[in-house]
Amino acid sequence: MKRTLLRLAALASMVAAASAQAADLVEAWQAAKGADMEYAAARAARQAGEAKREQGASLWRPSLQLNGSAGVANGETSVSGARFSAPGFGTVDGANFDTSVTGGSATSWALQARQPLYNRERDASKRQLELAADAAELGWRAADQALILRVAERYFDAALAGEALRVLQRQQHAVERSLAEARDRFQLGDAPVTDTHEAAARAQTVRAELLAAQTQLTLKQAALNDVTGWSGSQPLSLAPRDGRWLQDLQGLEQWLAQSQAGNLQLRLLAANVDAARQEAVKYSAVAAPTVDLVASVGQNRLSGSGDFGAAVNSGNNAGIGVQLNVPLYTGGWRGARQDESLRLVDKAVAEREHQARQVAQQTRAAWLGLTVGASRVAALEEALGASRSRLEATRIGRQVGQRTTLELLSAENEAAAAELVLQQARVALLLDRLRLAALAGQLDENQLRTVNAALEQPARGATEDSTLTGRLP
Repeated sequence: MKRTLLRLAALASMVAAASAQAADLVEAWQAAKGADMEYAAARAARQAGEAKREQGASLWRPSLQLNGSAGVANGETSVSGARFSAPGFGTVDGANFDTSVTGGSATSWALQARQPLYNRERDASKRQLELAADAAELGWRAADQALILRVAERYFDAALAGEALRVLQRQQHAVERSLAEARDRFQLGDAPVTDTHEAAARAQTVRAELLAAQTQLTLKQAALNDVTGWSGSQPLSLAPRDGRWLQDLQGLEQWLAQSQAGNLQLRLLAANVDAARQEAVKYSAVAAPTVDLVASVGQNRLSGSGDFGAAVNSGNNAGIGVQLNVPLYTGGWRGARQDESLRLVDKAVAEREHQARQVAQQTRAAWLGLTVGASRVAALEEALGASRSRLEATRIGRQVGQRTTLELLSAENEAAAAELVLQQARVALLLDRLRLAALAGQLDENQLRTVNAALEQPARGATEDSTLTGRLP
């Protein structure tokens, strides 16, 4: 009955696993492009940045402005001691002229066109807007790279958590088998009771580790679902291949040069330096004068009745010319703003230099992680093979009475630990490859597909076996 229940539980587990759709690394990234909120915010920022380039171009285009007003007004004018002359009237000195409009209707309108001819401040503002548009595009590319890294990290976290669970399930099966064997031998008088206690203690330890691993898998899967929008999909149970795809890795000096030239964060900071310099130009002496071509036409009209009867005051004006504006004294404001801007340029330069050193350190670390990591993976593969050979020898020795149950349990534990460490080292190697490409500004879909192609799915039989054995009580 117990064996039948175990097989039914295993079958239910297989059906549940089959119902969950598996997806590879590229599919996870493609899903994240439509679900990740950080990526959506970066997309909106890029679209907003595109408008800044048009804003900069508009600064040197003509502007046209129309003003108008209407209302009620009073108007009085008085002229005395004037000379008056008119045909048929001769010339009269000391003439007086008075007009009066009370409660009259007042209207005015003016149309003015302006074309900047010389304005260094506008030049600087236009350049700043162009730099802001470039920065928005760089920020979008940086967000794209960050999404790839974020998806890869969460994907491998979930895959490693699943692998840890499968290893513990196999270990649990082996420990339960050792416990059953120890009990049988004790009943036959072929083994001491301490073997039974040691196996039982180890079984409980593995059970606790298994519960912790299940919790970790749930958390890692939830983190992956947050970025991809998945509900039922799971990472494929993937194992990295032999690493021959790393043979084309360039030297450290080449990667350092590429990261200094192509790193998106450094390019963003360089744009900030240029923008700070343009801000300082706005308040320099050469930027103070402005020259504009100005054309205007307008009318002012006041009509109504006054002290001398009905009256209308009307004036029309039109003109075109060049307007020069030179601020002579601003109370020290322009000089203070220029000093502030120059200090901000120094700050932006220092920030970029600091980031350049950080990028160099990160590039060196990622490159060493790849070169040393490949050798480390090879060593861990040999260590895993040795652990498995030791486990097999210990199992045989236990059967013939030359090894104790405790030694067998220890060998099983070391073999499981060696397998997990190897998988973690392999994943770290792949992530270092993606990080190195990101530091050089080269991380894109092709790089992700290269890493995805370096993975292979384990044999179907091995997966089913791990599912079956993992459900034993």
